Amino acid sequence: MKRVLSIVVVLVALTSASAAVADDGAGPFGVTVTAGAGAGSARVGVLVPAGRATRPGGGHFCTASVVRARYRNLVVTAAHCLDGRGELAFVPGYRDGRAPYGVWRVKRRFMPRGWVAGRREDSDVAFAVVAPRGGKGVEDVVGGYRLATGTATGATAVTVTGYPDSRETPISCTNKPTAHSPTQQRIECPGFAGGTSGSPWVNGDGQVVGILGGHDDGGTTPDVSYSVVLGAEVRRLYRDAAGDP
Repeated sequence: MKRVLSIVVVLVALTSASAAVADDGAGPFGVTVTAGAGAGSARVGVLVPAGRATRPGGGHFCTASVVRARYRNLVVTAAHCLDGRGELAFVPGYRDGRAPYGVWRVKRRFMPRGWVAGRREDSDVAFAVVAPRGGKGVEDVVGGYRLATGTATGATAVTVTGYPDSRETPISCTNKPTAHSPTQQRIECPGFAGGTSGSPWVNGDGQVVGILGGHDDGGTTPDVSYSVVLGAEVRRLYRDAAGDP
């Protein structure tokens, strides 16, 4: 997961629109705030070991989000969040020790070939199928983002939402990604420390165009984060995962 030094994060309240506002985002560029509890943030949650599913407080370690799929049961995160771990659960909309939308057991994981073969940082995206609850899929309860591949880096601003290990509420930040390499993109947003791996980068059309991870497992400082450029490998993996009941 994202390897950063421990820091103290100061979150600010947005009281002015004088700063530059993102094209498709919710606020000024490069400012990290506590994420609100609206419908969008309900789609983002934490991954926890199955043994901590009923008491996720202090036990979450990565971020994941719900994406649209045929069986309404799919979440996306970083591959390094799912690799080499035991039984897991996903808690969407997690906040202050509570699971307002339930706890969803991960029943199957889809990892890209590049990651399985050699933990390639350009393949650091994965999907998890979660089991239904009460006859409903997780997407039925919280909705889902659309996954977009082949999007030009920095074409629009994105909002990144994630859960640092040290916090029990999510943070979010809006900015424009820039190219780190042909296969990696980066974004400058303060406070995205360990635990934010897997955070979705969502544009104004509700499309996930990045997943925090990739280069250096997402970055070595809390102020700069990375994502794989979502391309053909991710598109193929999504098709396989989205068709799994």
